[in-house]
Amino acid sequence: MVSDVCRKQCARPTAGTRAVALIAALLVTLLALVAAVTWPRTTVAQGSGPIYTLGLDGVVSRYSIGYLERALREAEAANAEALIVRLSANGAVLRDVRGFAGQLAQARVPVVVYVAPPGTRSGAAGVWLLTPAHVAVMAPNTSFGIVEPLVQPDANASDATRELLYTEAISQLGAWSRERGRSDAWVEQAVREGVVINNEQAVASTPPTIDLVARDVNELLTTLEGRAVVLEGGETRTLRVLGRAPQPLPPTVWEQLLLLLATPTVAFLLLVMAGIAIYAEFVTPGVGVLAGLGIALLLAAAVGLIALPVRWLAVLGLVAAFGLIVADLYAPSHGAFTLVGVVIFVISTLNLFDSVQAPGVGVALWAIALVALLLIAFAATGVYLVLRTRNTPVTTGQEGLVGRLAEVRKRLDPEGLVFVEGALWRAISEDGEAEPGEWVRVTGVYDLRLTVRRLAEEPGPLERVTGEQ
Repeated sequence: MVSDVCRKQCARPTAGTRAVALIAALLVTLLALVAAVTWPRTTVAQGSGPIYTLGLDGVVSRYSIGYLERALREAEAANAEALIVRLSANGAVLRDVRGFAGQLAQARVPVVVYVAPPGTRSGAAGVWLLTPAHVAVMAPNTSFGIVEPLVQPDANASDATRELLYTEAISQLGAWSRERGRSDAWVEQAVREGVVINNEQAVASTPPTIDLVARDVNELLTTLEGRAVVLEGGETRTLRVLGRAPQPLPPTVWEQLLLLLATPTVAFLLLVMAGIAIYAEFVTPGVGVLAGLGIALLLAAAVGLIALPVRWLAVLGLVAAFGLIVADLYAPSHGAFTLVGVVIFVISTLNLFDSVQAPGVGVALWAIALVALLLIAFAATGVYLVLRTRNTPVTTGQEGLVGRLAEVRKRLDPEGLVFVEGALWRAISEDGEAEPGEWVRVTGVYDLRLTVRRLAEEPGPLERVTGEQ
């Protein structure tokens, strides 16, 4: 009986035992929560937004960067699955594209930079946009990089300053490449000496310099499917793009206008047309329409030129070239001024933009040749008209009577009266007498008197009317 009671008391938990168990459970739960909060982990998230695409052509300038920034903001606001930037630019303003590279690296959505179509030479823009991109892709027969050093310090900079600039660029590009798991072996050479890497070289290196090679957007989406992308802060996105249609993010009308004006060839042609319109206003002064047109064209050219690193000495050269060509119309240089002006024009145009600050930026050769030929044709036509005017016989005033036919009204013996150009003139015959009604030809004018010579044969009716043979 005693043993049964003892067994029941021992099996029943005491209040102290229950308290200890409760405290232990709370401690385990608390430790689990702390571990869950503080333990390092990688977050895997799935984007559910749209796939955006945009194209970047021509020259990457501040206006292009403004377009890219707006597109990136819209993609982040929509939590886009990916933003695909098709890069076909052939030149870039380094201060602008390098500044945006940092924003691209910190984007909160996956950014894919795709150098396409085949044949694209993306130059410096390719370096500064491919390297920080979450996924770097190139089409076949494409390249990035330039043959000149990517960083070219001022000639007056000290050695320490030059080395600091080199180191900064190398460190930045190298860090992005390593973070993306790509090769950084090319970076130092690109910064200090210059290097051009095509798509075959980029994928052949170990590790590869880029992530993928794709012929077109469809192949690009196929190869992107299931790819893990690490965003800023450690968040990982697994791309789900297969079978989904990308949505274009076109530039606005204002952005399109700015991008057009910042095209070097367009800005150059606007500048030339502005000069022609203003010159035409001075030559043929009127109500100011041409002057207004010239000012409008000049302002449009200025909007484009301020986005590009212009050598203003070259602009002065263009003004001097136009001045020489115009001077040839008024000075007897027989085309020498035009020749010198065209040479200065071509040299100034070729050096209009600073290739150190904007590699690959320049006026198209066809535009330079076209404008040069038009200027030569304009000057040649002007010189021809001037010479023709100088050599044309005077047809007004007393000198205009020389060579005209005159009808004798009062017998020339040797002096008498003749009728010519609607008026009677005193005249002296150089070769004998002439009777009234006969026709003579004026050979000179002296002191309000005409000298005339008899005709070998009677003039016809048409000659009598026009006064010419």
